Amino acid sequence: MSFERISVKKPEGIEKMREAGRRLALVHEELKKAVRPGISTGELNRIADTVIRDLHCVPNFLDYQGFPATACISVNDEVVHGIPDDSHYLDEGDIVSLDLGLIYDGWHSDAARTYGVGEITREDALLIERTRESFFEGIRHARAGRHLHEISNAIADYAEGFGYGVVYDLCGHGIGRKLHEPPEIFNCHMQGKGPRLKAGMTLAVEPMINAGAPDVFWDEEDGWTVLTEDGSNSAHYENTILITNGDPEILTIMKEEQI
Repeated sequence: MSFERISVKKPEGIEKMREAGRRLALVHEELKKAVRPGISTGELNRIADTVIRDLHCVPNFLDYQGFPATACISVNDEVVHGIPDDSHYLDEGDIVSLDLGLIYDGWHSDAARTYGVGEITREDALLIERTRESFFEGIRHARAGRHLHEISNAIADYAEGFGYGVVYDLCGHGIGRKLHEPPEIFNCHMQGKGPRLKAGMTLAVEPMINAGAPDVFWDEEDGWTVLTEDGSNSAHYENTILITNGDPEILTIMKEEQI
């Protein structure tokens, strides 16, 4: 497997990405407060758009490759890329994934969270918690001198240890001046070591974990929404991180969220 060159950001770019990440974390905090039974995914999308613009930033998902919304909002068996709709209301017991990003002064950030809507089952709560924890298991290896596939393998080892299906048709990515830059960051087991990580690289690491099998399909009607093949629920957790010589710096997280 060959890899395109992974960009190493200069100090001024890193500072811009820190600010882009900080502002995106604030957007996610507002969305977390808004998730409740009875709210529509369309309303959640408008909240995201308003907060991003109030922070003097630009939503980077809107019109990206034709995507029609500011946020990807995916419910239950929708894995990613769900299109918000004013007629799609959240119900008690749903789980909802909110994936979005913004541009601050030319630099991108990207992050996703999955939340329970009202009271959810213990199984769904564990799926959300363990998907989040798989991210942190992966980024233990995200430091200068380590290799990219160590992140992938650690995520897979952790999630599969609970019998979950790790989505292999979708992946994380590099990020910076563009929303998607090299490399692709898979969450499943990978052969070989992958490229060596260097301080100054910025990555969007995003486990997508299914309660059942890993297989997914694309909705033929809208062309965007990815769903689990077996109808099981799916959770998503993502942050933009900075590779350093020590522990990675998580750019899109509030301090109280860290493990």
